[in-house]
Amino acid sequence: MLIEKSKFKIPLLNQKALALKIIIFSSLLIGLIFAFLLDLALGSVDIPINEVVKILLGQEIEKATWANIVLKFRLPKALTATLAGAALGVSGLQMQTLFKNPLAGPFVLGISSGASLGVALVVLTASATTPTLLTDLGYLGDFGLVIAASLGAASVLGIMLVVSRRVQDTMTLLILGLLFGYATSAIVSILLQFSSKERIQSYIMWTFGSFAGVTWRQLVVLTPVILLSLFLAVLQSKSLNALLLGESYARSLGLTVQKTRFSIITSASILAGAITAFCGPIAFLGVAIPHLCRSLFNTSDHRILIPSVTIMGAILALIADLFSQLWVSQMVLPLNAVTALIGTPVVTWVILRRNSQKSFPS
Repeated sequence: MLIEKSKFKIPLLNQKALALKIIIFSSLLIGLIFAFLLDLALGSVDIPINEVVKILLGQEIEKATWANIVLKFRLPKALTATLAGAALGVSGLQMQTLFKNPLAGPFVLGISSGASLGVALVVLTASATTPTLLTDLGYLGDFGLVIAASLGAASVLGIMLVVSRRVQDTMTLLILGLLFGYATSAIVSILLQFSSKERIQSYIMWTFGSFAGVTWRQLVVLTPVILLSLFLAVLQSKSLNALLLGESYARSLGLTVQKTRFSIITSASILAGAITAFCGPIAFLGVAIPHLCRSLFNTSDHRILIPSVTIMGAILALIADLFSQLWVSQMVLPLNAVTALIGTPVVTWVILRRNSQKSFPS
């Protein structure tokens, strides 16, 4: 059945599907707002949500200490979680499309390990000469961490891209990604042998993953880097859709494949590298979130997936942050342990599903 609207004919089914997607997208936005407020409200000191809203609006509240807790500690942590979830989700989506591999992600393909190596080279080398080098450098030191982590991530991603041209088998590519991850971890282990005990302890704590260690000063660096990279990913939507149908089809549309690959690698590496630099190597979110959104919206159109992955990633990162605080009284669980519990069922579902579906979803 077709509905006449001026001179255009719009299929009724498409209208229903579009309306459903709008409803789902709106629900995700509401869920993001609720998860954000909940992350500000709950913790070692529970604060009513209405009081949290008053604090954000600059209104008078019952207890002045609540404002200090929210504005100085919880707000930067919640903003970091929002940025991290969005960045890792979009980065994972880009890599899954680039490699045509539903199990690709910053952690699985060794990208996070490469970013960790970049951070280790900067932090551990700096500590060997000037212990407070990065602190004294201020914003320059923060940008140094982002650049080092992004270069480390880009190096591994570039190697994987070269290997993917020669290796067609998905499982072989994943195994090679894990091997590259082990190799970078081995280099980090060697660096740790020549570091001080204090620096080793700091690095180990960093590998657990946390959104709480990012300060307002670091957010000034992290926020524009992530937003610009996300904007670049949005601009790549049509190119990513073309790559899904193969390089030959993409070239027939006038797409320069090499430039597109470089653009995708740059964006994905900065997204994964910047978050890894400040929050540690956060596992599983980059693999799990794109699949959740594909199933939720029943599409692989990146014009829909990129915004939905951005929001879904932020929601899951905020939920993971909440669970890391609330499971054990007066303790904070390692963030990677919580994200693994969230991501493992999704990754397991993907592997089992691929037994019956050999092709990449389109």
